[in-house]
Amino acid sequence: MDPSHGPASHHNETGNAVERTDSRSTWAQFLSWLECVCVVTFDLELGQAIELVYPHDAKLTEKEKTSICYLSFPDSYSGCLGDTQFSFRFRQSIGRISPDFGEDAYDRDAPVTLQRDLGHFYGYVYFRQVKDVSVKRGYFQKSLVLVSRLPYVHLFHTLLQIIAPEYFEKLEPCLEAVCNEIDQWPSPVPGLTLNLPVMGTVLQVRIPSKTDKPGGSPAKHAPKEHLLPAPTLLPTIHELDLFKCFQSALIHLQVLWELTLLGEPLVVMAPSPTMSSEIVLALVSSIAPLKYCSDYRPYFTIHDSEFREYTTRTQAPPNVILGVTNPFFIKTFQSWPHIVRLGDPRMAGDLPKQVKVKKLAKLKTLDTKPGIYTAYKTFLQKDKVLIKRLLKGIQRKRPSEVQSAILRRHLLELTQSFIIPLERYMASLMPLQRSVTPWKTPPQIRPFSQEEFMATLEHAGPHLTSMLKGDWMGLYRRFFRSPNFDGWYRLRRREMTQKLESLHLEAVCDADLVGWTKDKSEVEVVDLVLKLREKLTKAHRQQLSVREGAVDQLEGCVQTIAAALPEDLQNVLHRHRP
Repeated sequence: MDPSHGPASHHNETGNAVERTDSRSTWAQFLSWLECVCVVTFDLELGQAIELVYPHDAKLTEKEKTSICYLSFPDSYSGCLGDTQFSFRFRQSIGRISPDFGEDAYDRDAPVTLQRDLGHFYGYVYFRQVKDVSVKRGYFQKSLVLVSRLPYVHLFHTLLQIIAPEYFEKLEPCLEAVCNEIDQWPSPVPGLTLNLPVMGTVLQVRIPSKTDKPGGSPAKHAPKEHLLPAPTLLPTIHELDLFKCFQSALIHLQVLWELTLLGEPLVVMAPSPTMSSEIVLALVSSIAPLKYCSDYRPYFTIHDSEFREYTTRTQAPPNVILGVTNPFFIKTFQSWPHIVRLGDPRMAGDLPKQVKVKKLAKLKTLDTKPGIYTAYKTFLQKDKVLIKRLLKGIQRKRPSEVQSAILRRHLLELTQSFIIPLERYMASLMPLQRSVTPWKTPPQIRPFSQEEFMATLEHAGPHLTSMLKGDWMGLYRRFFRSPNFDGWYRLRRREMTQKLESLHLEAVCDADLVGWTKDKSEVEVVDLVLKLREKLTKAHRQQLSVREGAVDQLEGCVQTIAAALPEDLQNVLHRHRP
C-alpha cells in the first residue's frame, strides 16, 4: 500500500523531505496546537489511504503517512459500527526537524507529564463506519485525525466531537474553515485560561502549570468578557474517566500501578481501540506527577513500524505498554511477562465483573478469558478501604466523575508517598548556598547513593504519609532498575544543576568585578570577559531563573570592563563575540 495515493495526494507528495517551507510560517498559531489534520479513507485497491492533509503543505514523511493510515482505522476484528473515537501514538521519522514554536517556554512552565513530545506524535481519531449502498463495499468508512505533539486527550476528542460530524457532511471547505479558526487561537500557555472558538462554539480551557498544587482544584474559569455564545467549560484538557477505564480491575489496581511505576513490559488486549487506548493512557497517567519515561502505544497493530522491534523473541520484551485489539497478538506476546486481557464491561449483580489474576501458562488460545496474566507479586498490599469505598459508590449510583476523582486522589497520594522520600534525599545532595562563590566554578552535586537513600527510609520513609503496608524497600530497589527512575533522576539533576548555575550567576552579578580587574594583567581581564560572555550565553540558552535585572547588570559590567582595555584587544574581543 502507498498511503500517499488518494484523491488529494497531490497536496502531500513530499517524499521523505522533512524540513518546513517558509509558507508554513503563516500557520504559527495552528502549529502551537496541532501538527496537521488528516482524513484517512478506505480505497478498494489501496486499502487505507490518506485522502487529505491540512494544511496542504504539512510535511509528513512516507513512513509517518503509513503509520497514520494503519493506526486511524479500527482493526477488522473490532467490528466498530457507527462513530468511534480513540487515540494512538507513533514515533516521528529520524532526521525530522522539529518546529520551533517556543516549546522551551511552554515546556519550562508545563507539568512534566504535559510537555510536548519531541520524539513522537499523538493521533486523535474520529472514525465513522455506516452502511452506504452507493459505495462498492456497502459501507462508508472514513477517519478524521488530529495529529499533535500535545497529550491533550480530552480537549482534542471534544474538538473532534464538534468538527467530525460536520466534516463528514460538508467535507473539505468545512475543514479549511476549522483550521483557519484554530490558527486564530492563542498559544497554550501554562496557567492561563483560554477561550477557543470553533464552529460557533467557544471552548474554555485552563492549561495546567507546574506550579499548580497536585490534585488541587484548578483555578475557576472566569471569562473576562461576555462571550456570545456562552463558553463551554472543559474541566480538564487531559484527564480521562479513570473509574470507567479501571472498573473491571478495581481490586487489582495495586498490581497495575506497580507494573506501570516499574516500567514493566505490559500488553493490554481489549475488544476495541477505544478501550485499549483509554486504558493505556490511564495506566501512564496513574503514576502522575511522575512522568512515565518508557514508550507506550495506546493502539498498536501488526502494521506498526516497530512491530518487529517490539515482538522479537531473540531478546527480552522491551519496557513498553502496548494496547492491542487483534486476537492474533495473544500468540505473538506469549513470552511477555504481563498481559491484561479485557472483555466488554459486564455486571455481576449491580457491580462490574472483576477480572482475576491468572497464571501465564493459561494464556494459550484465541478465546482466552479476560484476566491479568502475570506471575508478578505486589510489593505493597492492596488498599481495601479504597476498594470498599468505590464498590459502595457503585451501589449508591455515585456519578462516574466523582468515582474517578476518588481514584485519582488515591493514585496521586500513593505516588507522592513513594516519590517524596526520593525528592527529600535528592535535595540533600545539593551543595549549601554559602559554598557558591563568584571566584570559583559552581560546586558539584553529590552523587546519588542507593544505600544512603535506603538508610533515610526508617525516619523519613513513605510510612509517614501512606497507610499501605508492604515491602517499600523492595519496591524502591526494583524502581532503581527502571526507566522511570532514570528519567526522574536525569530531570531532577538537570534542574539542580541549573539552580546552581543561577545561584552562581547571581553571585557573579553581586561581585565587584570592575574592582577585581584593577590590579590584573590584560590577559587575565580578557579571560574574564570571555568567561562572563560564555556564562551570559548559557543563561540565555537555558533561560536560567535569576532575579530581575541581574543579567542586564552583568552585561553592562562586561561592557565597562571591555571598554577599559586597549583598542586592539577590544577589536579582538569584538571579533570573538558569540
